[in-house]
Amino acid sequence: MPSYLLRVQLEDRPGSLGSLAVALGSVNADILSLDVVERGPGYAIDDLVVELPAGAMPDSLITAAENLSGVFVDSIRPHIGLLEAHRELELIDHVAAAPDRSAKLQVLADEAPRVLRVGWCTVVRSTDTGLDRLAGSASAPETQAESAPWLPLQAATALDGNADWVPEVWRTMDSALAAAPLGEPRTAVVLGRPGGPDFRPSEIARLGYLAGIVATILR
Repeated sequence: MPSYLLRVQLEDRPGSLGSLAVALGSVNADILSLDVVERGPGYAIDDLVVELPAGAMPDSLITAAENLSGVFVDSIRPHIGLLEAHRELELIDHVAAAPDRSAKLQVLADEAPRVLRVGWCTVVRSTDTGLDRLAGSASAPETQAESAPWLPLQAATALDGNADWVPEVWRTMDSALAAAPLGEPRTAVVLGRPGGPDFRPSEIARLGYLAGIVATILR
């Protein structure tokens, strides 16, 4: 049965998540996992992996959720991959086990999309002659950026997906972008999420934390 990653904003009050679960159950959806992305004054942003019966339309999830007062669906995307409680730790373990720097960077690029719930990942390095791609996930766009004026980078940050350096095909796909330094200011891990949603501050912090650990392993 198909599964989807549903990002919702809802009121942060007792019973709101239970009401959402009942609403999704009314369209025969089965919640497989839930991650809290962010909490603020009076609201919460949650990621739910939801399974639907074969043939059911994912739009029914949006309708069911937004019929509740105070619930807004930020995005819905097909979910591909395993559900794991300790995704970051497993990625770090796999990076550490890779035999050399090149292999470690490739492991990071391959596994980061699943762990951080994005469409693709690359590792890039800015040089005097341009921008080199050191590693990329299988889903990374074939069209590469020719420059990265945002480098050097001192901390994880969201990037402007409409900036001049962004390839036209990335802009056409309305890609949300984020990056973090990887051991040195001119080398960075870059995440892309075609079609959004935008990266939340908590996701940027999570990227920075993970990139910092991987950078330590690379030294």
